This record gives sequence, structure tokens and C-alpha cells, in this order.
Amino acid sequence: MPFQFKKYNLFSLFVDNNPFRRRVRSTAEYHQDSPNLTVASAGAGSSQSDRASTHSVPESSIGVENSTPQRHESRPPILQSRSEDNAVASSSRSMAGNQDFSRPAQPQAFSVQQLNSNPVAPESRLVDGATASLFAGASGFRTGDVNVTVNTGGGAGDESIDGWGLLLKHMAPNALHDSSARYDAPKCDEDTRVEVTGEIMDWIQDRSAPERLLCMTGAAGSGKSALQQTIAARCAKADILGAAFFLSSTDPTRNRASAVVGTIAYQLGLKHRLFQRAIIAAVKHDPLIFSRSIQSQMERLIVLPFESFRKSAQINIDTFPYAILIDGLDECKGEPNHTADPTHLDGDGRLQGEDRQAELLAAIRHCILNNDLPFRVFIASRPEWAVRTALEPGGDLHQVTYHIQLSDQYDASGDMYRYLQRRFESIGLRIRNPQWYTEDDINTLVKAGSGQFIYVATVFKYISERRASPAERLKTILTWTPHKQQRTRPFEALDRLYTNILLVAKNAYEAVDTHNERDFLLLFRAHQMNITGFHSTGTYTPLTIHPPADILSALLGLEADAEESLLSDLRSLVTLKTDQRGRLRLRLYHKSFSDFLEERTRAKTLFVSESRVETHLAKSFMQQIIEFPLDLDSLPAKWKELPLPVLQRCSLKAAVEDLPTILCIARDSDDEVFEFTQNGGWQKMDNLLPLLYRSNGWFFRDFDVWIERLNHYASKLKDRKPKVAAAITK
Repeated sequence: MPFQFKKYNLFSLFVDNNPFRRRVRSTAEYHQDSPNLTVASAGAGSSQSDRASTHSVPESSIGVENSTPQRHESRPPILQSRSEDNAVASSSRSMAGNQDFSRPAQPQAFSVQQLNSNPVAPESRLVDGATASLFAGASGFRTGDVNVTVNTGGGAGDESIDGWGLLLKHMAPNALHDSSARYDAPKCDEDTRVEVTGEIMDWIQDRSAPERLLCMTGAAGSGKSALQQTIAARCAKADILGAAFFLSSTDPTRNRASAVVGTIAYQLGLKHRLFQRAIIAAVKHDPLIFSRSIQSQMERLIVLPFESFRKSAQINIDTFPYAILIDGLDECKGEPNHTADPTHLDGDGRLQGEDRQAELLAAIRHCILNNDLPFRVFIASRPEWAVRTALEPGGDLHQVTYHIQLSDQYDASGDMYRYLQRRFESIGLRIRNPQWYTEDDINTLVKAGSGQFIYVATVFKYISERRASPAERLKTILTWTPHKQQRTRPFEALDRLYTNILLVAKNAYEAVDTHNERDFLLLFRAHQMNITGFHSTGTYTPLTIHPPADILSALLGLEADAEESLLSDLRSLVTLKTDQRGRLRLRLYHKSFSDFLEERTRAKTLFVSESRVETHLAKSFMQQIIEFPLDLDSLPAKWKELPLPVLQRCSLKAAVEDLPTILCIARDSDDEVFEFTQNGGWQKMDNLLPLLYRSNGWFFRDFDVWIERLNHYASKLKDRKPKVAAAITK
């Protein structure tokens, strides 16, 4: 009886003596009717015309409704699955997968893609059932009256869904700690960062420690990723690495939070087949799981599968790899807008990125920390908004996190010295000149690095250029000064880092509606210059203005705590600290960041000159006095009795005390002084001076110095603005 299809084309299934080996066969007629399918010869009895190469098959699912065994004399051509060898190799595992091969074959659905493609993970196909034979123990027969139907269904538990394959589409291979995309990733030398790596490994291996989340924050370029890579390698060697995810803002495959849970679940699933089977079941139950919230994904792909895995009691949970590492949380961006250009971020992409970072942290707390799971999570990040607010007092993670502040708690200078020394010695061997550098050279470079590894790494990369003299390039680094004719760019990598961070901070700050018409770069440069104070020479007494950061913000006309929002997106480069007298001060993590800001050739369009800052500051001082909101004819007897908020009263006092000094410092403020004079500024000064004099503070003790500075400025102004100079003298 000839082969017959009730629907579609002539089709047959052959199962040889191996009950786990599948053959899908067709006749020449079927080959002619369906040229898109592959027909391969299977034995000497097949004709040459029956041979063909592989073609793609549209994906569908095939339901086998009934079959009738039939003998045959010769073996017809077959449609051979490329996954055949994997099915054979995994036959023993199929038996272990709780499948009953003793029963008659039951109707089930197979994806044509499953029949014709190499599986990425054979184990996943075992639990999906795709590699099991249709007829256990059958041999030497044909099927007749095979009714082939197309199953377009889906939904919960649909056998046509390749759960593991769907998971693979939503994970990020480049984010793995040993990914080829991260070849030669930075890591710590064996004798460097010993103390901090020891602290991290001790925390990971102490499973009795109360905190199960470790957050390491540090400045840009402080070596966080190198530490995380080193820890990942050590955990993998100790067989305790459950999963790792290395984010990168420049790699679109691993800069989204949407890929984090799937990638972690993939790695955990590889640790044990039962865990993998539970993950696959979850994906098959809800094929849209990857479009749900991070918390929902984490619950269904990690928490619930692990609970099921634990209840099976087939493994000692204490031996399951438990360390989960996430590097570069701050580099997580917002999700693409799928309703428009997929590469375009909705509105403010920075805010979306922060929201996703916060969502991931919240999911970790809810799903892992709040459940009785054995995992210990280590996150490394710059101290940007999401992680900073979560860790500070009152934040969601403050009480449940072990926090390492890398840039504040560890001095990397000794490690940086050893890093350069080892590499300079290697260069000496290569060029056969061990005396090409000195210890003083290394000390100079380490000091310039301010404890941040990125500086010495950048220096070494520049010096070790293969086709250049290391001695000459070292000399360039040590003697480099900016000028228009300077062709060398030894700090180009650092400059790109600083430029990117500054641009993000500038755009974010100026996008806020209440910051309308504010110049972010000008305001930040004023705070940066104030680290050492504003100085001038040429007078009898050295002139310096060095107000605390909060007072400077008020002098610049900003609201209370404005410095916090101004610096919010620069926390990987700067920090605010109180000094010994309790005054708020700005501190830079990188000395080279100051060098960048002060050199036009490096900062380029982000450069703000000192004279522009000084002129703006002088104008701001005079505005403080002009816009004084009180009735000058009814002032109290003492300065501290002025009915003003404390910060405003302090900034007004600083404006009056330091106005002569800033006028001497600012070189281009004549127009501002003229406007101040026209608006009665000097008359207001006359009214305020007695209160300040009676306060018995600096002004009372050094009134002569104040007068000296004002006279010095008036004498300089006399030739340019004689009327203004006369008003000042009066």
C-alpha cells in the first residue's frame, strides 16, 4: 500500500533498532512536492536523485494522530535531523528524565525547528521530550494513514514550546565572566588588592554571616571590575560560582536589566538538570515571562524553581553553587522604546536607567534576601543614584547590606606601585635595558593616580605601545604640559571617561525644569575651584576665598542643598565630606580630573576658564547684597537677629565680608560693578557694615584688611570707571 497523507505531503517516520534514534523519511514524490525540506540518502538502496542538501523549514508543530505498522523491503530516502547525534548521545539521560518508554507512543507535538536544528543545550531537549522516540522498541516498519496537522497553539504547558531555547534568546552571553567577548578582561595581579579580595572572599564563604548582599561602591576607575573578575575566577575555581553578570553601557547586549534574570537563570540551570527542568517548565508555562517585571522573572525563574529543586531532596543544597555576582550596576540603561525606533530611549534615558537599577535592587531584596535561599549576592557599582540612595541611612538596603566603600576604605597606592613595577620590569627584559626607568618615576606616577587604578593602567597602556620607545613615552608622561602644538595625547582614555561622565551629568541637571537657564559646567567649575579656594596676588595681603560648599551654593544663588543635586551624577568622580570643623567640602577622587578641567586642550567644549568663574562669582556676591529682602531702615542691632534662614544669613555675611576680595580676584567684572553701583549697592553696604562690625567676628578684628582690599580695587578701577571708583571711596 503506497504511503498516503490525509493532509499535506507524503511522509513517514522510521525508527531503527536503537529505540532512541529518530529518522524522518520521505519519498521522491514528497521531495518534489516540498522542495524546501531536506532529503538525505540513507543506504545503498537509495537513488542518487534522492540525495539533497539541507534547506530551512518553516517553523510549525506536527501532531501525530495515528499510525499503522507496515513492512518494507528496502530503505527509502530519509529526512535526517541535524540534532540526531545529540539525541543519540543523550539517550541515557532521557531514561533518567522520568520518561516512560515502555508504553505505546502517545500523540504529541514536535516543532519542525526542533527536528532540523542543532540544539544549543541537549539537556533542555531532554526535559522538553523532543528527542524521545515516538515508538519504543519498534523496528523495521512503516507508518500508514499518518494524519499530519499543524498545531498553532501556545499557552501554558504547550509541548511545542522550546523552553530552554526561549530562555537562550533572552540571556546575554557577553555578560558571562568567561565570555569570549570579554577576552583578557582586567583582573588583579596575585599580589595586589590582597586585603580587599580577602575581605570579599571571606564574606562570600562565611555563609553564617547575617548579610547576604555585599555592595562594593567606588569611584570610576578604582578597579571594581578587575576585583569582580578576580572574585568570579576564584569562586569558579572553588565551585561556588552560581552565576555572574558583567554589565557594560557600551555593549547593547548587556546594558539592560531585562537580560539579567534570564542570564542568571541560565547559569544556575547548568548546575543541575532538575533545576534546569524546573526553569524550562516555568518558561513553557508562561512564554511571555521575559516581558514581565524583573521581580516576576526572578520569582518564577529563580525562586520557585529553586524551591521545587530543594523539595526534590535529590541533592544536598549546601553543595549547590551559591555566589551570584553582578558588576557595573550603574551601567544599566533604560529599555528601548519598542513602539518607535528600537534604538531610541523614551524621554530621559538616564532616569529610565536609574529606575531599572532600582527595580533590580528591589527585586533582589524581595526575592532573594526575603526568602530562605542560600544565595549570596555581590554587586559592584559606582555610587550613582540608585545604589547610593538604597544604601544610605533610610534606604531599602541600608540595614541588610554589607557595604565596602572601595575608594574611601582602601588605599591602593602600594598595589599601584607593584602593578607598574612588575610591568616596567617586563618591558626592561623585552628591550634589554632594565635601567630604562627609576623608582622615583613610579612614585611620581602613583602619586598622580590618587589611588585610582585607571590612571596607572592608562599610563602603562600608553607607554607599552609596541612600535614606540617606552623610555620616550615615559618621559612624555612625566613632563607633559598642554599647549596648542602638543600632538601627544597620553591621557586620551581618561579624557573620554571624564567627558562622558560630565556630559551625562550636564544633560541630566539642565533637563530639570527648575534648573532652567542654569549653566551646569560653570556652577560645577566654581565648586571645583573652591576645593583649594579662590586666590589672587598683587596686594599687600594675600587674598583667598574658601567658603564651605553649602555656603558657596547659596552665594551662587542656588537653593539649600543644591550642591547635592548638582553633584548627583558625578559621584563616581567626586564626593562631599565634612572637614574637622564640620564644614562641607568637595573632594575629587582623581587628581587627573582637576587637570582635565583646567586644560582647554583636554576638556575642549567642556572647558570653563577661571576668569569666567571669578566674574560670575563677583556678580553673585553683588546680587546677594542688591536682592537683600529686608527694610534697611529697620534693621536689628545684631547680625544674628536678622530674620533670615540661617543659610541665607550666612551667605549674605560672606558676600559682604568677601566682596572686596573677589573684586580684586575677578579681572573682568567692571560692568557688573557699574550695575551694582547704579542699583545702590554701596549704600546698602553702608547699612549692613555696622551690624557686621558689631558681631565681633572676623570683620571686627580685620576691618583694616577689608578697607585695604577695597581701596586696592578702587585704585585699579579709577582709570577705567572713575565714577564707580569715586562711589566706592565715598
